[in-house]
Amino acid sequence: HIHSPQRRAVCRRTVDFDMLGSCSSAALRAVNVGIRAGRAAQLRLVHTMRPEPHSAASLMDIGTRRIFSEEHDIFRQSVRRFFQEEVAPYHTQWEKEGQVSREVWKKAGEQGLLGLCIPAEQGGIGGDLLSAAIVWEEQMYSNCTGPGFSLHSDIVMPYISHYGTPSQVQRFIPPLAAGTSIAAIAMTEPGAGSDLQGVRTYAKRDGSDWILNGNKVFISNGWMSNVVVVVAVTDREATSAAHGLSLFLVEDGTPGFIKGRKLEKIGLKAQDTAELFFEDVRLPADALLGPENKGFYCLMAELLQERLLIGALAMASCEFMFEETRRYVMQRKAFGKTIAQLQVSPPAARTPSR
Repeated sequence: HIHSPQRRAVCRRTVDFDMLGSCSSAALRAVNVGIRAGRAAQLRLVHTMRPEPHSAASLMDIGTRRIFSEEHDIFRQSVRRFFQEEVAPYHTQWEKEGQVSREVWKKAGEQGLLGLCIPAEQGGIGGDLLSAAIVWEEQMYSNCTGPGFSLHSDIVMPYISHYGTPSQVQRFIPPLAAGTSIAAIAMTEPGAGSDLQGVRTYAKRDGSDWILNGNKVFISNGWMSNVVVVVAVTDREATSAAHGLSLFLVEDGTPGFIKGRKLEKIGLKAQDTAELFFEDVRLPADALLGPENKGFYCLMAELLQERLLIGALAMASCEFMFEETRRYVMQRKAFGKTIAQLQVSPPAARTPSR
């Protein structure tokens, strides 16, 4: 598993194999153990030599932070190139249109950027969270907020992966990972935002089916979505609203499922955000995602990663803005100097008189 020339150089050993040929098996094992221990120690040394961002030339440099490996660096290079070549050149036009193209979703799927943390046996990539975090960061470093990849891959897909039946996983995960299908989650309502216990969208039983009524607002990926995880009340007699919520998989084109207008926003203009309406939408029994009346607990378990994701996106966005500011003040000239050279130093502290 040692790929780079640097690591191979670190781990190289000179061994007299003719001499080892006369050694006992126990001695050979001892030599092998010693070599492996030495290699592990020097690999750890190489790993700890990675600089933290504050010691690098740029906060966005590749090869920083000890939590990442060289394999992560190679992946980051490909992700950065993807956003530079497939997203950034078209983002201004997408902002005018209020959505990105479906082609960029398919290209992201072909590149292996969707469903990174979903197990391979379910149809995902089977990667780690750090790889997903690289996609989050590189999108912010490209200053392109349009593609809703992180919501799709690391907020919505885990619901299906963790709570879906085998048939639901088989049906939805592969096309979502391929980018041929786009996912959204519908929690927010006109009268219920972060307070999930205020949800009014209602699903009632009708034989083995469910009849869904209600509306959602501010739904990211909503306009382009092919499948939506919808939060709805299923037990109005529950002791609390938290005990009466369930999750449903609602597909685009289902009769009664209506997408309203794309909402105009002051930011994230290329990210489609829509109103969704459900008017007597008949859903089969297998549209229920997870246990009936346990949706609130599913949401509480998954929202932890959503908060982590939002924090990482915000930090990466701040890093990009810092580097843009630094580049500007180092290049922009006024009065014969760069702006950075015109920075006013604070006056020297004065010792107060007695």
